[in-house]
Amino acid sequence: MTAARPAPEEHDDTPVRGSGNGAAGPATGHWRPPRGPVVCLGETMAAMAPAPSDSLDDTESLRLSVAGAESNVAMYLADLGLPVSWLSALGDDALGRRVRAAVARAGVDVSGVRTDPARPTGLLLKEPGAAGTRVHYYRGGSAASALGPDVLDDERFGGAALLHLTGVTPALSPSCRALVERALRTPPARRTHAVSFDVNHRPALWPPDTAAAVLRDLADRADIAFVGLDEAQDLWGAGLTATDVRRLLSGPRVLVVKDGGRSATAFTGQGACTVPAPATEVVEPVGAGDAFAAGFLAGLWRGTDLTRALRLGHITAASALKVVGDHGPLPDEDTVAAMLSLTEQDWCRAPVS
Repeated sequence: MTAARPAPEEHDDTPVRGSGNGAAGPATGHWRPPRGPVVCLGETMAAMAPAPSDSLDDTESLRLSVAGAESNVAMYLADLGLPVSWLSALGDDALGRRVRAAVARAGVDVSGVRTDPARPTGLLLKEPGAAGTRVHYYRGGSAASALGPDVLDDERFGGAALLHLTGVTPALSPSCRALVERALRTPPARRTHAVSFDVNHRPALWPPDTAAAVLRDLADRADIAFVGLDEAQDLWGAGLTATDVRRLLSGPRVLVVKDGGRSATAFTGQGACTVPAPATEVVEPVGAGDAFAAGFLAGLWRGTDLTRALRLGHITAASALKVVGDHGPLPDEDTVAAMLSLTEQDWCRAPVS
């Protein structure tokens, strides 16, 4: 795949480490993470799904792919030209080897992924239907569920500019929760790298009445946080607006609230920026949130303004919406550059090709 690399706007891109771990370019006015390698940390499973037109009850074949929120982000970041590593653990099995190879083919450094000889690689099964796609998880006791805080001692963190985590990881096991809590324990101004956290609420993974408080606390400690408006309403109150979510999560330097296929709003210390989602053909929505996060993070990393960062998020999400798997091809570089440069009126009318 030809990586789509939007040209960065001019800015002072000198990263500030150990003093807010970021910089604000004069052309943008908002905080951004320093430039440098990105680390994505979390479980990736083998995924099986029938063709979009088939039912799981009747199909005679299943497509094997990979599925993991953090590796999805890593693969799209690699597509967008960022240096990125994925840290996790896989079983010493055929599915684990398939997962490792698939993520590596996307240009992600997988040399830090552990092989666990005693635990299997997780598996998920997608069940498409008229009401949407149901996902069945077979991940209890998986290799990644045994990860703990010691993974943060990996040498890749020594030079990392950004660590990306999601709310899936703390739901996997007590040791995984301790890992995420340690990653977010240091106050933002004292961190050597920025931390991005996507709430990514998976109700089936959490004991009753536990997710809301834990995920709010973790998201509020991140430098950059992502949450869908629908999941925020499920977690913290049915009537919440995007502005209400910002009041609940006032800690992040940048908070992105995604309103499904309608729009996304980025809140910073300078205010809010909303960009509508372009018209997009939807084959399957699974993975689109991860793709959006990658596009937005790539925009921030490159020092672009919030409007373009949100647009790049939407463009990247559209590539996931158009495929059965979680990782689809991006438009070519010229198309991406042209879409980022559209006027507001033309953006609202332009489909993602």
